[in-house]
Amino acid sequence: MQIRDLPYTDPGEPDTRSGPRFLIWLGRMQLGGQCKSLAWGLLHFLSIAALPYGVGIAVEAVVAGESGGLALAGGVLAVFGIGVAAGDLMLHRTSVTNWITAAARVQQLLARRTAVLGAALTRRVAAGEVVAVSTGDVEKIGWFVEALSRFTAAAVTVLAVCAALLVYQPALGGVVAVGVPVLALAVLPLLPPATRRADHQREKAGRATELASDTVAGLRVLRGIGGEQLFLGRYRDASQEVRRAAVRSARMWALISAVQVLLPGLLLVGVVWYGVHLAQLGRITVGELVTVYSAVMLLAYPLRHFEEIAMAYSFSRPSAQRAARVLGLRREDAGADAVPAGPGGEVPRGDLYDPATGLLAPEGVLTAVVCGDPDLAGRLAERLGGHAPRDEDAAPVPSALLGGAALDELPLAVVRAAVLVQDKDPVLLSGTLAELLDVPSSGRVAGTEALTAAYCGDVLEALAQASAEPDGDPMRTRITERGRSLSGGQRQRLALARSLVADPPVLVLDEPTSAVDAHTESRIAARLRASRAGRTTVVLTSSPLLLDGAERVVLIDGGAAAAVGTHQELLRRDPRYRAVVTRETEAEQDAREASGPRGTGERNEIEEKA
Repeated sequence: MQIRDLPYTDPGEPDTRSGPRFLIWLGRMQLGGQCKSLAWGLLHFLSIAALPYGVGIAVEAVVAGESGGLALAGGVLAVFGIGVAAGDLMLHRTSVTNWITAAARVQQLLARRTAVLGAALTRRVAAGEVVAVSTGDVEKIGWFVEALSRFTAAAVTVLAVCAALLVYQPALGGVVAVGVPVLALAVLPLLPPATRRADHQREKAGRATELASDTVAGLRVLRGIGGEQLFLGRYRDASQEVRRAAVRSARMWALISAVQVLLPGLLLVGVVWYGVHLAQLGRITVGELVTVYSAVMLLAYPLRHFEEIAMAYSFSRPSAQRAARVLGLRREDAGADAVPAGPGGEVPRGDLYDPATGLLAPEGVLTAVVCGDPDLAGRLAERLGGHAPRDEDAAPVPSALLGGAALDELPLAVVRAAVLVQDKDPVLLSGTLAELLDVPSSGRVAGTEALTAAYCGDVLEALAQASAEPDGDPMRTRITERGRSLSGGQRQRLALARSLVADPPVLVLDEPTSAVDAHTESRIAARLRASRAGRTTVVLTSSPLLLDGAERVVLIDGGAAAAVGTHQELLRRDPRYRAVVTRETEAEQDAREASGPRGTGERNEIEEKA
């Protein structure tokens, strides 16, 4: 796999049982790249390890006064020098390729899982954790995958050098063969505390990231209540905890690095001392001593990769654990993807029915739903969209039916093609207005028509003024993340326009105008019905303006459909409906009923205004 071939056509199905299993799966998926990196790593490290052999030949030639030996030494050094350069170049290239492709694979897996889970993701995983996984954790996982092949090449080189020295000079080679494994294993006792400190640092960093994400998301509210300084102080404290944890972690890794420098130095001193003693006894030549000394000195380079792989694994293991946790999340109805949608797999049509409440939304009709409990309305909207919430401690909630087919028994793609739910707090992704409206759609409703229906004239004017384009085209003006540069009402109207452009067979709107003023709301109510003519639309609202424009109004009381009719009919005959819509209290209702005929006239006047 090359970088130019990204993204993957299919990133695969990861092993999410644990962090180490996920890392093993990731390495197995990139076996070809790992083998290439290993081959070039062996060429690089073995060429470095063989350089002392050429140096030894040169020293022997100088001592013996042989010019031919010097020429041979020069040729050997030239060949190994080319091997060092070529191996280093290609090792770096293949290692970076492994890093980037591994990170890209994880990011694709995360994007796919996010798309499958939808809004359920942030209900089951903290937003800060999702951000940490998709940014820093991806880099750390890629680092381990990239370092693995280099470590393997370094380990093979160390073993090969020890074996070669035993054959070349058994006396000194035996000292090296015993000392090198000690060097490699000396840091093992230090790794557990270093790993614990690193985990503690990442835990603190994750909490700080989550706090920052929540603070930014609620900045408008914080300013409204004057809580900026309070949360600033909390974030400052969290940042200091991260700093202290990072310092403690860095101290331990500095100790490991010091050990990796100190012990090879002691081994080198021991080899030189023992080698000089053997040379004085005439058991080895000066050239052999120089060769063994040079080999031991150069072994410090591949031995550094033992420390790197320990650090990479220590940092990547919890990152892989978090990634596996997110990737292991499943929708409750994920197993239904294999169930056919119907004849030919087409999108189901017909009436939308919720067995839990008895709500019926006839096909092609604009149905408004009045529910006094906002939480119940939110759960109802989720069920109508095929996201039936399940609580282990509560009784199972039956799925909504579309044309007689249970939504949670249909493939996810089919449900999303049939039903679109707009939450009461819709999300606007960063990008231009044209990109915002560039969504999968039927093509029946153009972007300009949808903007007009959602009464976005003032929004377009504001975007035109903020446009960086010479012609001030609002369609090419960038919208910041989550539409933070817009007011709540402007965000709601742009989200409504996006939903109208999508033009799904069934559109469920949960309080689509709660942040809009009455004048604008009246314009939207007049245009919504015309824009959705022939399509099934369910609007959960208590706004009299939207209710008066609906063809059918359903009152949900006590968790069940209690009354059905038009807005005016329900105002006249149902006191429960009137209490929700007009905010009339029981005392006011009793007083009005006791006032007799005059009260009736006042009621009619109130109804006309409503």
